[in-house]
Amino acid sequence: MSPPADPRAAAAVTMAEAPAVAPRAAPVQTPLRRFLSEFAESKVAVSALFVLVAIVLAALLAPWIAPQNPYDLAQISILDGRLEPGSESMDGWTFWLGTDDQGRDMVSAILYGLRISLGVGVTSGMIAVFIGLTVGMIAAYFGGKVDTVIMRVVDLQLSFPAILVALILLAVLGTGVDKIIIALVVVQWAYYARTVRASSLVERRKEYMEAAHCLALPTRRILFRHMLPNVLPPLIVVATVQVAHAISLEATLSFLGLGVQPPTAELGSMAAEGRNFLFFAPHVSTVPSVAIFLVVLAFNVLGDAMRDVLDPRLRQ
Repeated sequence: MSPPADPRAAAAVTMAEAPAVAPRAAPVQTPLRRFLSEFAESKVAVSALFVLVAIVLAALLAPWIAPQNPYDLAQISILDGRLEPGSESMDGWTFWLGTDDQGRDMVSAILYGLRISLGVGVTSGMIAVFIGLTVGMIAAYFGGKVDTVIMRVVDLQLSFPAILVALILLAVLGTGVDKIIIALVVVQWAYYARTVRASSLVERRKEYMEAAHCLALPTRRILFRHMLPNVLPPLIVVATVQVAHAISLEATLSFLGLGVQPPTAELGSMAAEGRNFLFFAPHVSTVPSVAIFLVVLAFNVLGDAMRDVLDPRLRQ
């Protein structure tokens, strides 16, 4: 009679005979994944992004979610002018944020006004980014007299206050949304050019740029295929903050009467119209002012959070 088999020995033989299972490879930590994971760790950044997305969606969906069309005279009654928040209209509507002096629902007017503010700020920012990005990389890449001439123009542009340059341009060009966009582009491009030039000067001395030169690649490919991806992080941070600056500057110009003209619903002009009613209807001016404050604050907080994530020196 054979002795009973040792269960531990049998288990060892079974494990030895079993095919080896390859360990699961760890997910590749790409720069985008690292950025998203670090960005998600900041509750302030996520909250600012959530608020900003909500504001953008509300502006885009304004024709469908606004209680009233501020441009439809059939829905507006002058008898409902300057009603306090929570008041009811002659037809039984509830104006949760009150009405302006024309009888328009403040909620609807703000939603439509956000469309103009965000559209002007983002459009002017995108055009200015393209101009500043191109000019900044050209100045850093070629250097010499090209860099000197471009940067002296940038210094001259930045030596004047932005509001002063915008006022002069609008005084010459006239009022209108397209004129405001042109003025904001002229005001903003120099900030992007200086930021991109500083980053491009650092990248120009790196080994991958020397390798690109040794391969005799075209200048356009070196600039936009190799240098551009490495100068984008600081540019994204500056662009986020500058969009907020463009929105506040556009509202300031409209407040001064050189921007979008009434009866177009625009936050700056709405705040200006309410100046005459601050003592007995302060909501006419304060409500659009608070809307401007929230939009600018969301962009600034988001820009600060992205700077903390994209700047490696702040993560040390």
